[in-house]
Amino acid sequence: MEKVKFKQMKDGTKEEYLLLDKHEKKYIEGTADRLISFMSGLNNTLDGYQITRLEHSLQTATRALNDKANDETIVAALLHDIGDELAPLNHSEYAAAVLKPYVSEKTHWIIEKHGEFQMYYYAHHLNGNRNKRDKYKGHVYYQDTINFCENWDQKSFDPNFKSLPLKEFEPLIKKIFSRKPYSA
Repeated sequence: MEKVKFKQMKDGTKEEYLLLDKHEKKYIEGTADRLISFMSGLNNTLDGYQITRLEHSLQTATRALNDKANDETIVAALLHDIGDELAPLNHSEYAAAVLKPYVSEKTHWIIEKHGEFQMYYYAHHLNGNRNKRDKYKGHVYYQDTINFCENWDQKSFDPNFKSLPLKEFEPLIKKIFSRKPYSA
């Protein structure tokens, strides 16, 4: 494989950057496959939960699908917690950043903020502010985020729920991640 010669970005030539751009575009095309591979590896969970992170994600996406959500929302529901592995203290922002180029402003906002909205269900048990989400009252996507959390996310820890397997969501992931990015 041909490689660039520069050791500092400022020394790169147009031809070298065109070469890198070609490789980057090909790499971007593989994003959906990498996400599917990553998701299939979420077979562990934090101690204490009854289900794996993968099962939580599958339950959330299955509930969205059952409620006739659009494809983008179903994929966002599936991927909403992908940040848990590498960014547990800001997992929502991590997941939202991965989704941002491929989803609407609304879907991005819901995923980015869902962690704060989820605090409603547990923060008071840990001497925290369960109403942290209230600072967003009046925002156009406030109620949509409450609905995401209430109807799909917070109830998806059920070991008896029959979720669809990851394989069923693969075409939707590939569809969403093959879109022309919203922001490039």
